[in-house]
Amino acid sequence: LDKCAELLAGTGAALHPGLPSSGAPIPARRVGRARRRPSVLFVCTGNGARSQIAEAILRERASDRVEVASAGSHPKPVHPNAIKVLAERGIDISGSRSKPITEFSGHHFDYVITLCDIVREVCPEFPGQGQPMHWSTEDPSRASGTVRDTLPRFRALATELDTRIGFLVSLIDNKSTKENAHHGR
Repeated sequence: LDKCAELLAGTGAALHPGLPSSGAPIPARRVGRARRRPSVLFVCTGNGARSQIAEAILRERASDRVEVASAGSHPKPVHPNAIKVLAERGIDISGSRSKPITEFSGHHFDYVITLCDIVREVCPEFPGQGQPMHWSTEDPSRASGTVRDTLPRFRALATELDTRIGFLVSLIDNKSTKENAHHGR
């Protein structure tokens, strides 16, 4: 088969200028329209800890298979412990910024995941919103004590979110596999 492909590729340019001629692989023909990547929005009140950590962990775990963002109803700066616990996991969010929910008005998301009870009540609906989810998580930045004192709470949150995100990635992958099978891919 390799020899046949090589011979066919060698005659490609003679047949049509758009066909490869130097042994390059012939591009696969796409059937139907291209599938877009599933999209996820994590929302909490401040977008300074929980949703930032969730966004970063999903981006790390799902790589380029999922589009992911985070936002807050009342954004505040990214907490230093959110940056620290992710750095311990090899994830750099030192350049991240908090974003207001309004920044994503009009965007389509397959999954909108609220991470606190307060934002669940005020989170707007998004066009064509797929599956809303609510993961009630504790805000480690509200714990009393110094930044150093609250670090264990941030680590516990990151571990909890990592577990939940593992199940989310499985859900997304299974749904994509079923959709691709349904569309003959």
